[in-house]
Amino acid sequence: MDWRKTKTIFILTFLVLNIYLGVQILEKREQSQLELLAEASTEEKFEVDEITYADLPKAPPKESYISGSSYVFTDDDLEKLMEDKGQEVRRVDETTINAVWKEPIALPETNMTSRLNTVFQDQILFADQYKFWGYNQVTNTLYFFQQYDGKHIYSNSSGMVMVQLNELNQIISYVQTYITDLQEMDVEQDVISVFNALENLYNSGDLRPRSHVGHMELGYYTLLDNTNSHVLIPTWHIVIDEDQDYFVNAFEGSIIKKDNRTLE
Repeated sequence: MDWRKTKTIFILTFLVLNIYLGVQILEKREQSQLELLAEASTEEKFEVDEITYADLPKAPPKESYISGSSYVFTDDDLEKLMEDKGQEVRRVDETTINAVWKEPIALPETNMTSRLNTVFQDQILFADQYKFWGYNQVTNTLYFFQQYDGKHIYSNSSGMVMVQLNELNQIISYVQTYITDLQEMDVEQDVISVFNALENLYNSGDLRPRSHVGHMELGYYTLLDNTNSHVLIPTWHIVIDEDQDYFVNAFEGSIIKKDNRTLE
């Protein structure tokens, strides 16, 4: 019997066995970690993935759909703007007006927001029903969205004022639409928490590792837009990493829409 050869065979056999057992241990450890992760709470998953978020706003336990109709601008409306506000006004259609100031309105370098609010309240019909939403640097446009019960009506072309600035940052014109007769519909439904909305974004892959969730707010989004009639649903608006807007159905948790942020 060749003892050297036998010894070598035993060594190789034990080496292969050790490698096999090591691989099995690593696979079991990895599987165990995956199982633990699957069983972990959403908070723990966020911590592992280094996902951070600002203070979570509280939601009312129940909300309703709201409905309304597009406002039809009258001849009196246009005459008021032209005679009292120094604007040239035309109808784009019966529910949309486009107005141009005869003289551009300057915005100061300081206290611009205060000046803007003063101009807006003094120059626009139903001005107290809108709230500043954001600024698009690409088009040099200011956006004001209509509100209901202190909540924004998101991205709705039927309830918005777009104010155009020139290259000197002077206000020169605007386009306006307005939703009238806003009211709650009869049936109330449970509202999911904003954390549940974040969980759905995480499960869909939209909320990624090392993300930060900043702004979170409950508002309304158009569910049905039928000519001049509108039905809007309570909706969570969530901003991730300051450049991605998400809108999540506050009743069902489904993602309604996601946009690259152009408003600042």
